[in-house]
Amino acid sequence: MTSSQQKIQVFALGGTIDKVYFDALSEYQVGEPQVGNIFKEAGLGIDFQITSICSKDSLEITEDDREKLRQAVLATEHSHILITHGTDTMTVTAQFLKDTQDSAIKNKTIVLVGSMNPACFKNSDAPFNVGFALGALQASAPGIYIAMNGSIFTPETVRKNREAKQFQHISDQ
Repeated sequence: MTSSQQKIQVFALGGTIDKVYFDALSEYQVGEPQVGNIFKEAGLGIDFQITSICSKDSLEITEDDREKLRQAVLATEHSHILITHGTDTMTVTAQFLKDTQDSAIKNKTIVLVGSMNPACFKNSDAPFNVGFALGALQASAPGIYIAMNGSIFTPETVRKNREAKQFQHISDQ
């Protein structure tokens, strides 16, 4: 790692991005974090560390899970944090971090990202979203952001448009 390159801390919470198909169950379940595979397949030369906070569909994420994430963000020495998260409650978690931030969080750049299709799908939006989020993470000032569908949002300005399968600024809906 060069002196100008930041180490990226990745916290994984599960969500569609990490879903895998289990034949015996004929359904998808949240599996291991896929972001490391995305980085490897893209040939990225970044230094990163992945920590799994939970492996849940975002509709199952609790306030306790969000608090565990907040504590992990506070505890990490890294200032650049990528959070993989399910899309249904990504904005809730981003707002939670914003509402509960203290000076240790205010000095960090945090980007939440997910996907509409599992990373293991050939036509998944996960590689693009993760790559875009990584660029946003490295180029943005300290703060809390959501990077989805080629746009960067702040927690209070974005909503998931389920019909369009996109994240949009609130003013665009």
